[in-house]
Amino acid sequence: MRQGTKDEAAVPHYPFGQPAPLEAPVEWGRMRQECPVARVTLPSGDEATLLTRYDDVRTALRDPRLSREGAANEDAARVAEGDGDIFNSPMARTLNAVGHERWRRLLGRWFTAKRIRALRPDMERVTERLIDEMTAQPGPADLVAGLAFPFPVYVICAMLGVPERDRDSFKNWSDTFLSVTKYSADDMATAQREFADYMTALIAEKRADLDAGRVAEGEEDLLTLLLTTPDGEGDVLPDEALVATGQALLLAGHETTAGFIAVMVAHLLSDRDRWERLLADRTLIRPAVEEALRIDPSNGFGMVRYVHEDIEFGEERVPKGTTVVCSMSSANRDERAFEGADTMNLSRSPNPHLTFGAGPHSCLGQPLARTEMQTVLEVLLRRLPGLELAVERSELRQVEGLLTGPLRELPVRW
Repeated sequence: MRQGTKDEAAVPHYPFGQPAPLEAPVEWGRMRQECPVARVTLPSGDEATLLTRYDDVRTALRDPRLSREGAANEDAARVAEGDGDIFNSPMARTLNAVGHERWRRLLGRWFTAKRIRALRPDMERVTERLIDEMTAQPGPADLVAGLAFPFPVYVICAMLGVPERDRDSFKNWSDTFLSVTKYSADDMATAQREFADYMTALIAEKRADLDAGRVAEGEEDLLTLLLTTPDGEGDVLPDEALVATGQALLLAGHETTAGFIAVMVAHLLSDRDRWERLLADRTLIRPAVEEALRIDPSNGFGMVRYVHEDIEFGEERVPKGTTVVCSMSSANRDERAFEGADTMNLSRSPNPHLTFGAGPHSCLGQPLARTEMQTVLEVLLRRLPGLELAVERSELRQVEGLLTGPLRELPVRW
């Protein structure tokens, strides 16, 4: 739904601000109680419908009457201005043209839990090395710069065959892709163009290496494999789709996971009893990671969907042509779905949170993110049992103006 004509003051502006980096917006709880299907104004000025309850969000993510691809329709609301909007970016439009089922079928074979588990020994070695480097100097140190950010960058770069030396560029491009108010439309369009040019050159280089026989069998990275791997219909991805795929995997493979790791550690250290429980019982690592994913408010914007047929959420009818924002982070704190929803419970089970979405569009890389978080937490507990925050929880700062709200830094000492 494009910009409405009703009184702008009556429609709240979204996304909502967090009172503190580890705390959820107060509006989430109020909307879940009073107005779970609400009209909101996005940063672009367009209007959308916001869903905040667990059952509604899960339904919207799974129901075929709503689609991710439709977010690129001309009459769909824009999150940010211009083509800088990630949901309507050239990358998104290219992948939509490929077809979600085809793309997911082709990529899914490399993101199985079994394949990801095989990467764990290397993940552990990288974590050990980064901790060695971080602790080589007297503390305090910034866990974001020292571990949370470089670790997933290394992992995804190794998987894709992308030079880790370019990680600062990835960070800048990622921030602009995720921008809602931090960057201008021109800045966002420029970054997307630069990122596409970079990935185009990289794909061409890999194709040349492959054609010249410079790639040993069994040592191919994921992008190289995609150059020759057919999907179920016997076709390989065209180059423009390979470029968009590389962008999407690199973006999702480091930016969000870096944020998850930092916020997870911040939550665990902000209440010493949590850290001590994990030190005493390492079987809690897996459920603790899931609970950190559930309670994390920094991934708070949500996913955008377009309504292709009229649909009802509770007693509210949402008409065809509406753009819907599914707030998974609000849904994860819905008291109707989780007992003690605002409390971090390290042994919560089951924990059917929606952080990675639901249904056919759930996050392809969730086994990778989970394994990375579990690995980092396990090594930190073993190597730095005395780890603690070097500032008060109230002094933590987050990056503003992005679809996510990652911590700027996480000062720690040991």
